[in-house]
Amino acid sequence: MKKAEYLTPVITAFDKNGNIDENANKAVYDYLIDRGVDGIVVMGSTGEFFAMTMEQKKLLIDVAVSHINKRVKCYIGTGCMSAKETIELSNYALNRGADAVMIIGPYYFSMGERQIEAYYDQIAPQINGPIFIYNYPGGSGYDMTPAVTLSLLKKYKNITGYKETVDNFSHTRSIIEAVKEEFPDFIVYSGFDENLVHTMLSGGNGCIGGLSNIAPEVCAAWVKAINDKDLEMIEVFQKKINALMAFYAVEQPFLPAMKHAMILRGLPLDAHCIEFAAVTPNQVEKVKDILSMIE
Repeated sequence: MKKAEYLTPVITAFDKNGNIDENANKAVYDYLIDRGVDGIVVMGSTGEFFAMTMEQKKLLIDVAVSHINKRVKCYIGTGCMSAKETIELSNYALNRGADAVMIIGPYYFSMGERQIEAYYDQIAPQINGPIFIYNYPGGSGYDMTPAVTLSLLKKYKNITGYKETVDNFSHTRSIIEAVKEEFPDFIVYSGFDENLVHTMLSGGNGCIGGLSNIAPEVCAAWVKAINDKDLEMIEVFQKKINALMAFYAVEQPFLPAMKHAMILRGLPLDAHCIEFAAVTPNQVEKVKDILSMIE
């Protein structure tokens, strides 16, 4: 079994006016790194990339890459609604020193396999560094199938990894089985926290899971237990993560609740989300109950 990794799809801190709060974002990065995560993914879905301007995205890339400063891996979500903007933002991030970019395709029309592959055919040759495919059918409306993924890997050496946000674990397993024999170094991360162990046992590499925003020390300890092959502690942390998964049901989407949880954990940030209303008093109590499970 390969060494497990846990990366955080980090929230983005904004001020009350919707501007990037540089100091708050730096504080979040330090909090995650100090508590043992293996990497930080900036501007994934949890990072509200879909609501940000190109100028905000570039500013956040500058802040994140320079402040993280190779202390852990730094991946940047760069998927935009047009191939041109995706290429521009991806090369901007890589030129600034990001370790890789993570790309979800356009997310308005549902696309079939031929169109999905054609989109990556447009962008992969023009991006000057490592690319992670981001498969999130619930957000994009379509699936990056094993067949399309394998076809792309045969054409583009800079497609080096895959984040799989699909609740049905058999899909993740099918991706691993389809690509690992021919491309053993291809990286597959689960997007669901609770599937970390299943992913590792099936030949994957770890997780890019949102719970690590609020419980990074738990996620880091779980990874240590896996890498130490400590079966007793693996079970302890699996049960803890299973219980913490209730957090995702506090609110749909969960982003306002996540920011509020991080404030309760002592982070100096505003709970503002660009597109979403704040949590209710009842939801705050639910968040507090869930946070009590971290201890």
